[in-house]
Amino acid sequence: MTEVSSLTSSAAQSKSAASQSGLMANYELFLSILTTQIQNQDPLDPMDSAEYTNQLVQYSNVEQSIQQNKNLESIIASLKSSQSLAYVSYIGNEVTVDASSTLLSGGQASWKYEVKEDATGTYDVYNASGDRIYTGEAELKAGSGTIEWSGQTDDGAQAADGVYTIAFNMKDAASRVEKVITATTGIVDSVDWSSGEAVLSVAGQNVPVSSVISVSKPS
Repeated sequence: MTEVSSLTSSAAQSKSAASQSGLMANYELFLSILTTQIQNQDPLDPMDSAEYTNQLVQYSNVEQSIQQNKNLESIIASLKSSQSLAYVSYIGNEVTVDASSTLLSGGQASWKYEVKEDATGTYDVYNASGDRIYTGEAELKAGSGTIEWSGQTDDGAQAADGVYTIAFNMKDAASRVEKVITATTGIVDSVDWSSGEAVLSVAGQNVPVSSVISVSKPS
């Protein structure tokens, strides 16, 4: 069954609405005070009109800025919606992805790999900023397999959900460097935006859409 998670800009829209509401409340208070001052001013010593005119101009500029932000948010939301529809077209198609990056969710992350010879060594896990946060030891059997990671970092903390990348440092029985292949090919079952980035479910593995190498119709 195919599945698509929704993407909205409600938080940004709520922020603009709150800003607009706060501005109007202050603007109405300003007009009320200004009207009261004008009604009770000394006819022989009237108020300086330049000052409150300047304040009116400032309020107008702020209102225009908020309106521009609302328009920009609307444009961004439209672009994200169009981009989301483009990713939906991946569903049911066959993709080849660089599976060195995967999604950590709920304390679970995994990478599928292939290696020609039995190999031992270490692997490093990097966050989205490129910082190495975990190093583990591994013994890989020739063929294909899966590396599981709970999200625990080297300092004992729990990594936040998101996209993480693995890098292998493996050697075979003769101490020769053994290449570990993480690219995988499969049918896209679903697209999920809950992490803030489009993530595809391919052959039971979650991979960011930025890792896609090729897309084709299933044979």
